[in-house]
Order: sequence, then structure tokens, then C-alpha cells
Amino acid sequence: MFEPFYPDYYVSSAYAIDYRKLYDSGVRGVIFDVDNTLVPHDAPADNRAKRLFQEFHTMGMETCLLSNNREPRVAGFAAEVGTKYIYKGNKPFVKGYVRAMELMGTSPDTTVFVGDQLFTDILGANRAGIVSYLTMPIDPKEEIQIVLKRWPEKAVLYFYRKKRGGESLGKNRDS
Repeated sequence: MFEPFYPDYYVSSAYAIDYRKLYDSGVRGVIFDVDNTLVPHDAPADNRAKRLFQEFHTMGMETCLLSNNREPRVAGFAAEVGTKYIYKGNKPFVKGYVRAMELMGTSPDTTVFVGDQLFTDILGANRAGIVSYLTMPIDPKEEIQIVLKRWPEKAVLYFYRKKRGGESLGKNRDS
């Protein structure tokens, strides 16, 4: 019942993922949500985010931001980290994910998605056939429409953990 919302991986942070290992396994593109995945809501790119995207550029990994936010927010962040972007991405609809892969020159089997929300980020990535990483939100202070979604997310994560034998973070499909 809740499986379409289950991430492939549930990790503490976008910064805890071993992207070099993903690259070595054939992944060539990473699609990111921005707010509460890479930085707190409406925060500019910090040094950690800038270093992460520099690592991607150095290893030859393509990146793209996919956000439901407006262009000024997404374009500004993208310029700070040097990546492609899509604003008003209409997640969880598949079209934005497909467009991101087109921009990066990747396919579902060479792309991963990293985001903090089940009902937009993860559902959309799963529908697009992309490996999905759910991150814990960076900042507990969120806009009211997101706070309201966190309650049903807790129920979905309860069943996700139960299916996985109580483990809270780690991998799902490949376990």
C-alpha cells in the first residue's frame, strides 16, 4: 500500500552518501532537491554544498537541481554551486525527472535522486524508475504545508521500518 513512497535508501544526510562509490558503479547523474536536502529552507549555498558540487565536477558526475520552488530561489542556488536546474518541477510528476536526465545526458539506470520528502521527491523518483535516497530534513523549521505532510510521512516511515525489520536508516530494495 505504501510501497510507492518507500525510498531505495534512507540516509541521515545528502552529505553522507558515497558518491564516488556510486560513480564507480556506473551512476553518472544526481538529481537533488534543494531546500532541507542540501541546505535549510531558503538558505544560500553554504561551503559544504559548494564543496560537494565541486567534487561532482572533479569526478565527472553530472548534477541537476529539481525543485518545486520558484525560479529565483532555484536559479540562485544553482549558480552558486554551478549546476543545471529545473524550477517549478511539479514533483511527484515524472516529467521533471525526465527533463533533468535529458539535461544531464543520463538515463534512469545511471541516475539517482536525493531529497527529503516522501510524497513529492521519493514518489516522483520511484515513478520515474530512478534509485531514490531519502534524507532526513536538515532543519526542523519548515513551511506549514510541509509540516502538515510530515505527519503522514511518519506513518509511511513506520511501515517502511517495520518491513525492513526495524532498521531506521540504510538500504531498502537491495537488502
